[in-house]
Amino acid sequence: MSQPVLYSLQNCPYAMRARMGLLLAKQPVMLRPITLKNKPKEMLTASPKGTVPVLVLDQNNVIDESLDIMVWALHQSDPNNLLFSHKPETFPTMMKLINEHDNKFTNLLSQYKQAKRYHKASEDGDRQRCESFIISIEQRLSEHQFIMGNQLSLVDYAILPFIRQFAKVDRKWYLQAPYPKLQQWLNNHLQSRLFSKAMVKHPLWLETNKNILFGGA
Repeated sequence: MSQPVLYSLQNCPYAMRARMGLLLAKQPVMLRPITLKNKPKEMLTASPKGTVPVLVLDQNNVIDESLDIMVWALHQSDPNNLLFSHKPETFPTMMKLINEHDNKFTNLLSQYKQAKRYHKASEDGDRQRCESFIISIEQRLSEHQFIMGNQLSLVDYAILPFIRQFAKVDRKWYLQAPYPKLQQWLNNHLQSRLFSKAMVKHPLWLETNKNILFGGA
């Protein structure tokens, strides 16, 4: 059987989290880097909504939500026990926290980025609304090394690309902000070999018509 195919965009945070999930699971896929200005017809056939990431498992099975890709991959193989198999009752808590992030924080982050980009008067207020989530993560990291405890979990990697974006909106402000635990957590992830592998830039699939083996052991 051929490997699953992943359509991915280099700097999309949702695509980043999917790539990290596949790497963490050591799940091999055939990577097809794309741009949103030139979407392959094969991707649109598989997932008409036209957003990345899209993981095509076979002709009848497509996963086109980044968190679902992470969970699917880790259910195939979870060598770092990111799903906390020893504490299965924790999984709903993980998903609740990620859903709060995905459904609330990411929208507030978009508003903050727009305010900064267009020099809106609402910038400080938009950032402060983002900080309600940031404060909750800082508190967790003050209690233990990682978000769910003293071992890494799905949550750490699921929110990482968006915390990275938050840190980049106003770098000067962020570096002096009262979030030392979050800053150290983020820096450790960004300096990791895993993140470097997830962010390797590959030629666009439509330019080369060559799949790239990605994510295997």
